[in-house]
Order: sequence, then structure tokens, then C-alpha cells
Amino acid sequence: MHRSDSASTFFGDYFGHRKVLLLGGAGFDPRACITAEELERSGAELQLQLIRENRAGATEALLAAAEANFLRFQSLTADLHTIDVDIFDKDGAIVGGRRAAAAISELGVDGYSDVVVDISALSIGTSFPLVRLLVEKFSQGARPTNLHITVAHAPEIDAGIGRTAGDRPGWIHGFSGTHEVDRDQIPAKLWMPQLSFGRRQEIRRIYEFVDPDDTCPILPFPARDPLLADKIAIEYREELLSTWQVDVRNIVYADEDDPLDVYRTILRIDDLRQPVFAGSGGSATIVSPTGSKLTALGTLMACIERDLPVAYLEAESYEVDTAAPSWSMSATTNAKPNLVHLWLEGDAYPEDRPTLRREV
Repeated sequence: MHRSDSASTFFGDYFGHRKVLLLGGAGFDPRACITAEELERSGAELQLQLIRENRAGATEALLAAAEANFLRFQSLTADLHTIDVDIFDKDGAIVGGRRAAAAISELGVDGYSDVVVDISALSIGTSFPLVRLLVEKFSQGARPTNLHITVAHAPEIDAGIGRTAGDRPGWIHGFSGTHEVDRDQIPAKLWMPQLSFGRRQEIRRIYEFVDPDDTCPILPFPARDPLLADKIAIEYREELLSTWQVDVRNIVYADEDDPLDVYRTILRIDDLRQPVFAGSGGSATIVSPTGSKLTALGTLMACIERDLPVAYLEAESYEVDTAAPSWSMSATTNAKPNLVHLWLEGDAYPEDRPTLRREV
């Protein structure tokens, strides 16, 4: 893993003159082009496959921001292609992740030395199935040489994106957890939501959908704001004390800036529960990545490795204040995105290392 300046140094040292396929989002997020710009500066032979997530009711400001990002992408390479994906079907069913994965599965990835998935401007419901698809290609032997994931992390920008969530929570495509939840013996369900500001209604709906036996909420600590975990806990005090009845010892803390901390925390808790519930139907750990993209990345790794189900509520639309200082990625230190790179599969690891995907 590399972050910030070390990520830029790695890009310059490693990607020069390599044939790279970058899968990213053609959206409104001001961080959308950061990975592509780093790759272009490195001298990589770059092909861009951009996914345009279509949702009804996009505002003029968001469309203008997306168009500005697209022009930036065009200035980086002529080898650019877009894939339009409707997130919702005509009947309101969530189909974005399934359709995006189907479109990417038709691409030939064997001709590239590296495939990079940038999740900075992709929704969780789209990025999770894409990464899982590519990891499974590794497990089947049909692969590029190396698989990377990047995200431009800026909590202030994440906090400035308002979501209008739908009313149909469900499982993310590829993370339905049917082998864990739909069994003859009903396992004890542990739900691990990543709490963040402004998502109470969304998280309540996911809770009703999951109907867990126990809840272990994940709070960001350490964080850039030392009091962030306390502030979030106050916002969710009704859920923590009444609805979920969470014992204070069951609150989980994970580093806001380290996806590997989230990854290890989820695996550790899943490991601890397995022997306890082995004789009474087993245990199912269910995760909801409703925090930042960086913490979601740690969740993604854990859920691929253990085939854990992911309960999620897709956004119907977004609202942002494009005039806010953080949105323009100004020179203020806290608002400046921190590029994080994870080398997920490939030459960095011994040949006899098992792939992240664990067959069940």
C-alpha cells in the first residue's frame, strides 16, 4: 500500500511505459481524475474505460461538474471509452452493479500488464462487483499481470455529498451472502455498519432489512478530527442505546485513513465468532459500507476474502454544494485528497500465494 507522496513516487517509478487499463467513474466527484493524471504523468501507455452511472434527476450543477471531469479525462489520452450504466431499472430494481460487471467482463484484460480500478468516483454498488469480478479472474487464471485499486481520500468532500437514498435496501451484486444467510439452520447474524454523518435514515432501513441478532457499529478512530467518533456516536445515540441496544464494548474503532485496519478488524471479529456459534447454526457477519470510500475499501477486501454479505442502500440522487471550498479541492491541507494505492494481486506477491478470492 502507498499513500499521498509515496503513492505519487510509486506511480512514477513503476507505471512508466507499462500498458495500463484504468477503470474509473465518469462522474461529478472532483477526485475523479486524480489517478488518471498520476498515470499520465508516469508515462504509462494508458487506456481509460469510464463508467457513467445514470440516475434520474441529476442537477445541472452535477452534470456540469461531470462534463468538466470528462474534458479533463480527454486531455489525458485519446484511448478513452465510456460505458453508460443505468443504476435503477424501470421498475425501480437496482441493476447498476450487475450491468457494470457484465460490461467489464466482456473486456479483454489479458493484453495489459496492469489493471487499475479507481473507486474515487464510483458508487459502492458499482465498484464492489467490478473488483470482485477481476479478483475472480485471477483465481481462474485468466488475468492481467497485476491488479491495483486506488482511491482519492478526502473526508471533507465525502461529508459534502448529500445522498437521497432509495427505499429498497438489499445485497450488493456478488455479495448476497446466500451461503451464509439462507441455510437450513439460521446463523446468528452480526451486523457491522460503518457509521457516518447524515446517513441515519439510510442505516435504519438497512437495519430493518438485515434484522440482526447483534450490532457492532464501526466508528472512525483515529481520524483527522480527533472528536469525530464522539460526534457520530452522539448523532446515533438513539440507535446505539435503544434500537440496537449496543453494549459500549461492542463498538468497533477503525483508522479513518487505513483500509487495512478496517480489513483486519472485520476478519478478527469474524474469526472470534466462528467457534462460539459453531454448534448452534453458525455465525454470519454482515457489513454495510456507509462510511468513506477508503474504509469501504477495507470492507471490500474482507468481504471478498471471506465471502461476507454486504447490505446496502443505493442512492437515488446526489446533492452537493459545488461552491464550497472543500469541493474545489483548494489548498487547505485537510481538504486536499490523499491518493491511496493498494496492489491487490500480481508481481508484488510470491507465486504460491493464494489469490484473495477464497473458493467455498
